Amino acid sequence: MWLALLLVAPLLVSGHLIEVPASKKECFFEDLHVNDKMTVTYQVGGGGHLDIDFWLADPDNIALGKHIKESQGTVQITAKKDGRYEYCFSNQMSTVVDKMVSFNVHGVIYVDDEDIVSPIEREIRALSHGLTAVKDEQEYIVVRERTHRNTAESTNARVKWWSILQAIVLFSVVAWQVWYLKSFFEVKRAF
Repeated sequence: MWLALLLVAPLLVSGHLIEVPASKKECFFEDLHVNDKMTVTYQVGGGGHLDIDFWLADPDNIALGKHIKESQGTVQITAKKDGRYEYCFSNQMSTVVDKMVSFNVHGVIYVDDEDIVSPIEREIRALSHGLTAVKDEQEYIVVRERTHRNTAESTNARVKWWSILQAIVLFSVVAWQVWYLKSFFEVKRAF
């Protein structure tokens, strides 16, 4: 029975993408029991300087992890008491720009190891943690690629409009020069 519980329940993983409006905060809750582990990994994917405030608090509202103006971060805790743990993303420092935040919540449900863990169970746990790390890295790369693509598209648009402006200025200067040179060869008649 313990083996089945270890195979089915150890990792509860969920990924989210939220938009935190300017001057607002978004909070989420997880109900944990004693010795449960929870990891929150986040990354700002768009908006302003790509920074956000983050904190994680226990049921007594004591901060267990706090990041100020960070673009990415990870907070890992082990629950010391039963209750609802709160984690928040705050964009209150910005009055204009909304922020796009991608985050993952990983939870490991504590299971008392009364029996000796067999080597296969140890390998299964190691593989499970390795897959979780690969998934996190892949999500990080997706957000990073999106940020770089947005930067490249913005640069491309600016280059295009700059080129159009240069062409307009070039043709305007050519037209003026033709008119100006033409005025030298005109015969001026006196009345």
